[in-house]
Amino acid sequence: MLSDLSPSCRDGGHSPSGQRKGFLLGLEGALPFCLGSRGTLISSMKRNTTQESMVPLVTLSSFPRGPHLFTLSVPTAQGWSQRGNPVLKFVRNVPWEFGDVLPDYVLGQSTCALFLSLRYHNLHPDYLHERLQSLGKSFALRVLLVQVDVKDPQQALKELAKMCILAYCTLVLAWSPEEAGRYLETYKAYEQKPANLLMEKLEQDFVSRVTECLTTVKSVNKTDSQTLLTTFGSLEQLMIASREDLALCPGLGPQKAWRLFDVLHEPFLKVPR
Repeated sequence: MLSDLSPSCRDGGHSPSGQRKGFLLGLEGALPFCLGSRGTLISSMKRNTTQESMVPLVTLSSFPRGPHLFTLSVPTAQGWSQRGNPVLKFVRNVPWEFGDVLPDYVLGQSTCALFLSLRYHNLHPDYLHERLQSLGKSFALRVLLVQVDVKDPQQALKELAKMCILAYCTLVLAWSPEEAGRYLETYKAYEQKPANLLMEKLEQDFVSRVTECLTTVKSVNKTDSQTLLTTFGSLEQLMIASREDLALCPGLGPQKAWRLFDVLHEPFLKVPR
C-alpha cells in the first residue's frame, strides 16, 4: 500500500530528477520508497536489515497496464498489478517485493505464475488471452493460478483447461486466497528441489516388478499375479501359455484369462485394418 505521499507527489509534482517519493506501508511499518518518472519502483529499504535480507524471493508485477480485479489503481502505464490482491496477505513464509515484470509472479529464473479470478474471467474473457500473448515464451514453467469464486465453475474451467493446453501452462485451482498463497509459497520453497519427491518409488526385486506389470491389466490383482507366477514359474512361460491354460489358474476365470491373453499377444503398435 502506498501512503503518506509528499505534497509534490500528491499534486502531481516531481523531484528535480523526475522521481516521486513517499512511504511504503508493510509488515515493518512505513518504509521509504522512490518512484521513477514512469512509475517504476526504484528503491525501498527495510529499516535495520542487512543487505542479504533484502534479496527478493518472489517478485510481483509493479503497476497496472490494464484493469485487474485486485488492482490498486496507480496513474501509470507500467505492468498489470497484484497490488491489493488478498492473496498477498497469505504469502508469509517467503519474502517478496514489487518489480517491473510481465507475469504476476516470478517464482524463479524459469518459473512464473499468472493469477486469475473466475469472477473476473467471466466479466472479461479476453483478459487472459492478452496476458498470455504478452508473456510469450519467456518462462519454461508457466502456472495459471485460478481462484474459484463462482457457484458454477465447470464451463469456465473447461475453457481455461483448453487454453492452458494450447499455451503450455499448468492449471492450478484454489478455492480461497489463503490456498492460493500457499501454492505460491510452495512453488518458491521447492524451486531448487529435485523431482525425486514426486517420482514413484519402484521396487527392485523381480516379483514386485512383475506383479506391478501384470496388475496394469484390467481386473488382474496382486493375488492373481502371484498365482500366475507360481503356476507357470516364469514370465516367459506365462506369455506362451494358451487361453485355456490361463483359465485353469485358481481364481482367474475365463474372462480374466482372455483379457490377459489378449494383452500379452496384441502388437505394441496399432496396425490399421
